Amino acid sequence: MPSYRELLQQARGEISEVDAARAREVIVTAPSPLVVDVREQAEWDEGHIAGAIHIPRGHLESRIERAAPDPSRPIILYCSSGNRSVFAAKTLAELGYEDVVSLSGGFTDWKRNGFPVELHAGLDAPARARYSRHLLIPEVGEQGQLKLLDSKVLLIGAGGLGSPASLYLAAAGVGRIGIVDADVVDESNLQRQIVHSTEALGDAKVDSAKRTIEALNPDVEVVTYKERLTSENIERILADGWDVIVDGADNFPTRYLVNDASVWHDIPVVHGSIYRFEGQVTVFKPHEGPCYRCLFPTPPPPELAPSCAEGGVLGVLPGVIGSLQASEALKLALGIGEPLIGRLLLFDALSAEFNEVKLRRDPDCPVCSEHPTITDYIDYVEFCAGTRETA
Repeated sequence: MPSYRELLQQARGEISEVDAARAREVIVTAPSPLVVDVREQAEWDEGHIAGAIHIPRGHLESRIERAAPDPSRPIILYCSSGNRSVFAAKTLAELGYEDVVSLSGGFTDWKRNGFPVELHAGLDAPARARYSRHLLIPEVGEQGQLKLLDSKVLLIGAGGLGSPASLYLAAAGVGRIGIVDADVVDESNLQRQIVHSTEALGDAKVDSAKRTIEALNPDVEVVTYKERLTSENIERILADGWDVIVDGADNFPTRYLVNDASVWHDIPVVHGSIYRFEGQVTVFKPHEGPCYRCLFPTPPPPELAPSCAEGGVLGVLPGVIGSLQASEALKLALGIGEPLIGRLLLFDALSAEFNEVKLRRDPDCPVCSEHPTITDYIDYVEFCAGTRETA
């Protein structure tokens, strides 16, 4: 059986190597190669070549295709001293990559030459453990998780939709979550509003949700607004700075206030609504798609707008729709995927069917068109008697 040194020597004869000076020249040229650090996490944390990506040697085969889908793109591999990267280069050549080289002398020689080194300023060990499944996803990774921890999402309501949305956003590591709700927890909420419990009966929903979220993930800062959203307070609340709004309201005054404010402040809204067995989700992103008023320029008569309290809702339905809202909010925060902009996703729980409807911007929309006719907030007072914030 050949020894390690014999295998290393054999592999060196089958791949190409480049010294630190030549690697530096190649890296600064255009198009630049993909630089891959195959060391372990602790080594990467101590410093790495600026602009490199991290794929530990043990995960190289399973992750390289996502990082380098084009097998003709030049790749420079490096480890600490230049041995592990030799075997890594041999592996990539066997996988069909056409232009792969190993950095002779590895990161040690790179530092010795005084070339640029990037110190790790990312997640600590407990955070990497908590968000480990996110770190495995190329579209998220450590940089994406850091972006989530720096993101700010405002939830309109801590009820049926806000409950699952808040829990999944918190679990995902959204760093700051705001919650607007004036209601208190009662027995009828517990059939679907899973952020609350029997012990929270009589408590303000924002306080109950805050306790649950902080118990789930202490990384998250929860900002509470124990008030009903109106034209008098919406500017103050938005002044705290929010990247995404998740709308879980079940009444028209709140929906229109949120819509108009989002257009004027250029904040995307993840809209959700539920009724009995049916739910829908869409994303209203200002200037990229329609807004809520493009679909409904004015509210319907109050008698034609029943709430869940009047018509009922299957307890699990808010979980489905609220989770979809959380998914859309995460995509917006990360800047990945295709958010539901200009698309209305419909879900029927009885038939377990999803359908999609295309939405278009109204060129004559009273709020988001080039010549708006609504430029100030409107409180639709005829809807407000007895109105609650959440489904």
